[in-house]
Amino acid sequence: MANRAVFLDRDGTMAVDVSYCCRPEDFELFPATARAIKLLNEHGYKVIVITNQSGVARGYFTEDMLSLIHRKMLKQLGEEDAHIDGIYYCPHHPDDNCECRKPKPKMVLQAVDEHDIDPEQSFVVGDKPQDIQLGQNVGCRTVLIPSGIEEVALCLPDYTAADLYEAALWIIEQK
Repeated sequence: MANRAVFLDRDGTMAVDVSYCCRPEDFELFPATARAIKLLNEHGYKVIVITNQSGVARGYFTEDMLSLIHRKMLKQLGEEDAHIDGIYYCPHHPDDNCECRKPKPKMVLQAVDEHDIDPEQSFVVGDKPQDIQLGQNVGCRTVLIPSGIEEVALCLPDYTAADLYEAALWIIEQK
C-alpha cells in the first residue's frame, strides 16, 4: 500500500519568507510549524519539503549553505518531535526553464517514486498560486496559506488555511 504525504513549501508556509534566506541565522520557523508537522507525522503522513531555491543560481548562497539552513530546520523540528521525510529543492534560475521548478512536477514525482507515495491520497500546502498549481498538476489536494489577497484570487485550492497548523487539522479530517 502506497504512503500518503503532505508536500510542504518552505518559505512563507513553514518559515518566515526572508528574501533569499542565505544564512542559517536568518531562517525562522513559524511558531506552529513543528506542532503541525508532528500532528501529520502522528497521523501517518510522510512530510516532504518541496522548495524553489533560485538564490543558488543567482549566487546569493551555495548548496552547502542551503544544506546548513535545512540542517537547522530539521534540528528545530526534531527538538519538538516533528520530522521531515525528505527535502527536494530546485536550485535553478526561473529563466533556466528547468523541469524541477515549481509548478512543474519533477520534484514531487521524484518524491512519489522514492517514498512510494500515492498522490491521490496526498496534499500540497503552500502560500503561492504556483504551489496550488503544482498540487493540481500531480493530482494532490491542495491547501493555500495566503500571504495576501492576490494569492487567493489567482488560484482555486481545495482549502484555505490561516497557517500550517490549521492546514494540518483540515488534512487529518479528510478521508
